[in-house]
Amino acid sequence: MTDLSVASTAKRTTFDVDAIRRDFPILSQQVNGKPLVYLDNGASAQKPEAVLDAMDRYYREMHSNVHRGAHTLGDRATSAFEGARETVRNFLNAESTREIIWTRGTTEAINLVANGLAPRLKAGDEILVSHMEHHANIVPWQMIAERTGAKVVPVQVTPEGELDLESFTSLLNEKTRVLAITHVSNVLGTVNPVAALIEQAKAHGIITLVDGAQAVPHYKPDVQALGCDFYVFSSHKLFGPTGIGVLYGKAQLLEEMPPYQGGGEMIERVSFERTTWNTLPYKFEAGTPAIAEAVGLGAAIDYLNGLDRSAMEAAETGLLERANQLVETVPGMEIIGTAKNKVPVISFKIAGLHPSDIGTLLDQQGIAIRTGHHCAMPLMDFYGVPGTARASFAFYNTLDEVDTLFTALQKVQRLFA
Repeated sequence: MTDLSVASTAKRTTFDVDAIRRDFPILSQQVNGKPLVYLDNGASAQKPEAVLDAMDRYYREMHSNVHRGAHTLGDRATSAFEGARETVRNFLNAESTREIIWTRGTTEAINLVANGLAPRLKAGDEILVSHMEHHANIVPWQMIAERTGAKVVPVQVTPEGELDLESFTSLLNEKTRVLAITHVSNVLGTVNPVAALIEQAKAHGIITLVDGAQAVPHYKPDVQALGCDFYVFSSHKLFGPTGIGVLYGKAQLLEEMPPYQGGGEMIERVSFERTTWNTLPYKFEAGTPAIAEAVGLGAAIDYLNGLDRSAMEAAETGLLERANQLVETVPGMEIIGTAKNKVPVISFKIAGLHPSDIGTLLDQQGIAIRTGHHCAMPLMDFYGVPGTARASFAFYNTLDEVDTLFTALQKVQRLFA
């Protein structure tokens, strides 16, 4: 627990969404003369007052560089910074803070791992990803494959938006070196059975990375139970600040990997003849880190720890169920991705309407959604669409907001009809 943690971490035994919404100042505003209905949480979630206060307090009372200051402010900043690392360790149930690396986000974390594993790859090796991956879990592997002669191999998905498990099993072979898989699809909301996939991969000696960016806002992962070698996520999707993310990696693998960037902090000793590296986790943290952002992420996790997680998940399930019930009220509306196990995300199209037009007209009614290919072009190609409209819900959204969304979609459909 950091000095900047939420004042009280006692769990709320009842899930009072109105009280929770008061913790998020941005939700009380109007947009285009309408109450804001924020349904773009999959892109970036909003921040509770506890996060804003923690970062403000850091800058007002203790800002200094970490680890090197021989003064009180430096000690305070270091304590808060490393306290946040311990908060993340506990959130993920990692064995040690040595396994928690600060990055700029999920994208940098995956790039760090891909570059670190490059020396292990050679021509003919295979890197397994899925058709539902975000570009951040495709492009870095393609770049490494081009350097090493390895090959990126996609696992197919079903029309319902679930991973084709037969395809996955059939693709595992003696050439497979890495499995990089999303825990939850940012487009479909599909929750992949990552524990089972990792178990199969481990039987073949395959290194595993899980992209948890879309999972951590809804679930508290346990990396030791999952058995993955790497797990990555971004703070800003977890109700924390932008500009910081987390790479969990098993210590043995991190020890074996070369540094990703050079500079200050990541060194033990520098001479013109030879430089030696710092110990974990600092070996991968060159330069002044995002200190206030780490403090903010720690505060976000502390805030979530104060909620009744089972009640939160039940509330989110209710939002998804209401949305699915209302689809038939909008003529021509079709949900893309109907997996049985989903987080509260719906990607959709409406016959005769372009996704960007849907988004623009909803914005005029105060409703924020996402439109486009969602950084998942291979998945769009699979479904034969240029893009979709996407509403992604968080625990602070309400059933009334779901109703408001579909009332607005009915208006949009009638306008174009």
